[in-house]
Amino acid sequence: MNGELNLFVALPEIIMAVWAMALLMLGVFQGDKSYNQISNLTIVGFIVCAIVMLVNVGGERQVAFGGMFISDAFAVFMKTLVYAGGAVVLLISTTYLKDHKIARFEFPILVMLASLGMLLMISANSLMSLYVGLELQSLSLYVLAAMNRDRTRSTEAGLKYFLLGALSSGMLLYGISLIYGFTGTVDFDVLAQVLKTEGASNIGAVIGIVFMLAGLAFKVSAVPFHMWTPDVYEGSPTPVTAFFAAAPKVAALALFIRVMVGAFPGLMHEWQQIVIFISIASMLVGAFIALVQTNIKRLLAYSSIGHIGYALVGLAAGTQAGVESVLIYIAIYLTMTLGTFASVLTMRRSEGMVENISDLAGLSRNNLPMAVALAIFMFSLAGIPLLAGFWGKWYVFLAAVEAGLWPVALIGLLASVVSAFYYLRVVKIMFFDEPAASFDGNHGRSVSFVIGVSALINSPVSYILLVAPLITAAGWASKALLF
Repeated sequence: MNGELNLFVALPEIIMAVWAMALLMLGVFQGDKSYNQISNLTIVGFIVCAIVMLVNVGGERQVAFGGMFISDAFAVFMKTLVYAGGAVVLLISTTYLKDHKIARFEFPILVMLASLGMLLMISANSLMSLYVGLELQSLSLYVLAAMNRDRTRSTEAGLKYFLLGALSSGMLLYGISLIYGFTGTVDFDVLAQVLKTEGASNIGAVIGIVFMLAGLAFKVSAVPFHMWTPDVYEGSPTPVTAFFAAAPKVAALALFIRVMVGAFPGLMHEWQQIVIFISIASMLVGAFIALVQTNIKRLLAYSSIGHIGYALVGLAAGTQAGVESVLIYIAIYLTMTLGTFASVLTMRRSEGMVENISDLAGLSRNNLPMAVALAIFMFSLAGIPLLAGFWGKWYVFLAAVEAGLWPVALIGLLASVVSAFYYLRVVKIMFFDEPAASFDGNHGRSVSFVIGVSALINSPVSYILLVAPLITAAGWASKALLF
């Protein structure tokens, strides 16, 4: 089919939109007392849409809406991660939201609408559909950041994210307008053909790509457009921070890859230089600035900046192996991040949530299973051999070396050594410092379940449980980008 109006290709997204509207009406009539019901139905919605995608759409390349929407193996892989990220965040959020009296029915609906925007971003095959998906995601995330409106830091986080997000959207739109003006099209397939012929001689398109990269770098928290990340991570409610650190990163990286590889392969030399710069800058900033952090959420913010830098090393390679390594990396990063934030949600005492790293002192003597799980996540984030995070870095660095970018891989390796210091510092505090007051054990079974599963798949048996299946799936997904 030529995809003029092939609604079945976008059936999961249509179901999710209708599902979100139905839940919104339910919440309007029943109020906040319906939070549990709406949250559970939202998780069911994620599962239903994932099943419909796998059964009805599959991995075959199909387009819809005049070529503006595309579904292929790459989209299926990345959307599966988004579904998983959204569902897990809802699983671990309930106890925290109820304790802080912000268990409003809008929360799961906003998570679903943000996820819908992410799905549209991943399937964008046009600069117009790209922007629509991006803004649907962003508008929902702005509200989520300020969800705790009675807390100054949460309101401040939402405002900062909104203002800087509007700036990045303006830069992205300006880049899109330049590209359209100098090529006469917004369709990715046509752009690829036009720029393959004209190449770097089309100066206007090259400048447009620079502005687009600036806007996309903001969405993935890449340096030098990372300034919002630490403040928003710290100020937002912890479940919202967990969501920010997980699903939106998957969608934004997918969009990054889709745009650069799908629409601008003819200008690879030009965008590759920019991606190399922001990759190196992100790895170094994430490694060195995190050394002085005392708040666990700010530490994880700089950690996420560094990890985006590592993922972009694979994209900078500009090869199928490079893209495959990014897919492996982001899937592993999702498991590490969700497990870590689930652990942060257990940092609760009678006086409320605590967020300082020093509050973890002596955790091994108060709660050994939790200390072991968090140590696994820290070691995995640091890239200690045989844990899941090691394999993620191994494949992106290998792809870079094979593409001749060994200096970038070397810088990444050195940044990993530096970042290992602050991850190991957390482990040292948990196992060797004098115990602080113990945490409240009432954090919910779902949180314990997520921590346990995440710790298992990041443990030394990670290659069998996670990495080996990921290699197969990522190879299948990366071939869909027509290398």
